[in-house]
Order: sequence, then C-alpha cells, then structure tokens
Amino acid sequence: MNTTTTTATPTAGYHLDGTMLEICSCAVSCPCFIGEDPDGGECFGLIAFHLERGAARGVDVSGLTLVNVAHIPGNALAGGWRSVLLIDSRAEDEQVEALLDAFGGKLGGPLADLASLVGELVAVERVPIIHEAREAEGRLEAEGMLEASFAPIRVSPDGTAATLHDSAFTTVKGAPAYLGKSRRYRVTLPQHGMEWSFDGHNTIQTRWMMEHRP
Repeated sequence: MNTTTTTATPTAGYHLDGTMLEICSCAVSCPCFIGEDPDGGECFGLIAFHLERGAARGVDVSGLTLVNVAHIPGNALAGGWRSVLLIDSRAEDEQVEALLDAFGGKLGGPLADLASLVGELVAVERVPIIHEAREAEGRLEAEGMLEASFAPIRVSPDGTAATLHDSAFTTVKGAPAYLGKSRRYRVTLPQHGMEWSFDGHNTIQTRWMMEHRP
C-alpha cells in the first residue's frame, strides 16, 4: 500500500525582532517617516536593522546587524533605491543566505514589500559591524565603509527625548520613534559609486519587528 504524506514547512518564513536605525542627508526630522519627499528631492541614507532575536527560514540570526546603504532618488515609498547591503561578518554562510532570502523578498510577506523598493542591488558586503545605538543615541560603524555617531533631540524642559508616534514605518504598535541628529555620518564605498558625508542631519531609531509564516 502506498501512503502519501504532506509535510508542512513552518520554518519557511521569518520572525525578526530588534531595532531599525535610519541616518540620512535630510534635515531633522525624517520626511520619509510621514510619507513626504526627501529634502532636495533625493536621499543619501542608510537603514540598519539590528536583530536582537529571530530566525529566517528556520536559521537563528539573533544578534546580527544588516545595513542597507542607499541612494534614494525621490520619495522613499516610490522605490528605485540603489542599494548596497552590508552584513555582519560574524554571520555564518547559512545565516547570510537566510538574511538575503528574507530581506531580498524571497520569503514573501512584509519584507518582500520592503525589498520591492530597491531598484538596483549593487552589491552585498560582509564586514565587521559595530552597532551601539539605543533611542537614537550611540554609534554605528562598518569597518572602512561607514562611520556614524548621533544623539537624540531633547527639546522638553525635563530633557526627555523627542519622539514620533504612528509613522509610515512603524511596525510595532505603540512604539515611539526617537528623533536624533548625527554628530558624524560618513559613507565610503567608492567601488560602488557611493561616497558622502553629512553631519548634523537626520537620525531616527525605533523598535522594529516583522514576521511572515506562509
């Protein structure tokens, strides 16, 4: 007797939880977070995803950082980004493949929508990354490729950090986005036609979570 068994694949998707940090050439605060066009009509930015915990395609990727360095030619939500992905060099080959499948849109769900904004993925680089950022204060470095330090904006009498709620990029309901300003922001990727320097411009950081279980 022949018996056919269908096996579900619950690990085909992803669950990723951590923070999203954006630094760019726009003046504070970020127009993209409210769906508006970037200052000057284009943006020279990066988005760093620090994965405090999570898995993609069943592969544990906790503790890793992925940075999308991008030239955005207009409204961020209109797409056409020219991007270089920087992946933490501590990631093993299996983890790199899982992250690329997730953030490249191959696993579907909301990350596929995010991936659709990239018009040209120029390169993927594996590089030592330092991510020491909390509530828009700290530093982000990718060895020889980017360097940034930043501080939160404090405008209230008691020194509380300024925040934005319910933005276009909010993925955790009720989580504030902390508004900051870069002290230093350098991208050095001449081999990919990406070199820029902006100090005193936009920084914004928020809790971030995405999941998809097909």
